Amino acid sequence: MKVRVLGCSGGINRDVATTSFLVDDDILIDAGTGVCDLTLDEMRRIRHIFITHSHLDHIAAIPLLADTLFDELIARPLIVHAQAETIKALREHIFNWTIWPDFTKLPDAGNAVLKLEVMAAGDSLALSGRCVEMIRVSHAVPGAGYYVESAGRSFAFSGDTTTNDTFWAGLNKHASLDLLFIESAFADEDLELAKMAFHYCPQLLALDLPKLNHKTRVCISHLKPGCEQQIIRQCRSALPDWDIQQLKSGDIFQL
Repeated sequence: MKVRVLGCSGGINRDVATTSFLVDDDILIDAGTGVCDLTLDEMRRIRHIFITHSHLDHIAAIPLLADTLFDELIARPLIVHAQAETIKALREHIFNWTIWPDFTKLPDAGNAVLKLEVMAAGDSLALSGRCVEMIRVSHAVPGAGYYVESAGRSFAFSGDTTTNDTFWAGLNKHASLDLLFIESAFADEDLELAKMAFHYCPQLLALDLPKLNHKTRVCISHLKPGCEQQIIRQCRSALPDWDIQQLKSGDIFQL
């Protein structure tokens, strides 16, 4: 199983893009602006998108993919998996003919190029030898993380979240975890803002990470542009017993 980081930032600038992970060549976890780094041929291979939550930095590429790949998707639609609340937000606020055409009804309702499928926390989906499980997290809107396993190797992604028990309990049900992508959007100086926005900062993450029973490599995502080094230093200081790595666009992990 190969994981390619297309984007993992809490914002944008040159060479920095928002969250999207390409699993092998056909699965996206989130579809932020990082998707724009794919070639057209690479985009054509994507079959499934698993969304963590409805915020723009995690869904921005979905409407653009549906438009760009329209002709190819008529024969085999792009399938988006997300919680019911996220699906509702996509229908009401994106695919509403005002912000974007409703590609769930184009070219017609019976042959649409985009399918939105509800997935609930605890559900899992098997896709060509890979199992993708949704796990509930805590965020400003209904949010989810994912545990992905193939041939005995696994990784997890928290999505956007803050202090919670559900994500850790969901991971602890599994026998192993080889790699963890977890967010820390703010530096400790912005503790109150992190709490208001339902994000981690290093000191909040340091309180939660010990809930994980698996000692694994930890890659920090969703760092605010310009604050990356500060946040990583604080994470390493607060979590000295963990292997902490800053996640960057272009990183590739072979599991």
